[in-house]
Amino acid sequence: MKPIYVFDVAARHNTWLSERQGLVAENVANASTTGFKVRDLKPFTETLDETQLALAQTNGAHFSIGADAVAEAEIDEASAKDATHSGNTVSLEREFGKAGEIGRAFSLNVGIITSVSRATPES
Repeated sequence: MKPIYVFDVAARHNTWLSERQGLVAENVANASTTGFKVRDLKPFTETLDETQLALAQTNGAHFSIGADAVAEAEIDEASAKDATHSGNTVSLEREFGKAGEIGRAFSLNVGIITSVSRATPES
């Protein structure tokens, strides 16, 4: 089993959260757009299983190994059953709930990173 690096996972999770926050904002902005379909990201655990963490290139002579995209947005099929007569599938209540989840996850990441960095001895 490969070692898990807390800072790398937290950074990847923050990137995923940022992308999801952008999608939630886009969904809310299109709440009254005819035919608009809600988009969301796959859960972070699935995304992490499908991608690899990128290696840092600390010297120009090192090989550059880019990270895959964090995740691709896809239409949220679960919300399709809630479509209005205009074909729009945005539920503002659901999107604001997602926004709250994202905010709590960012706060949790900050707490984890802070506690780990305090526990790690400096060299």
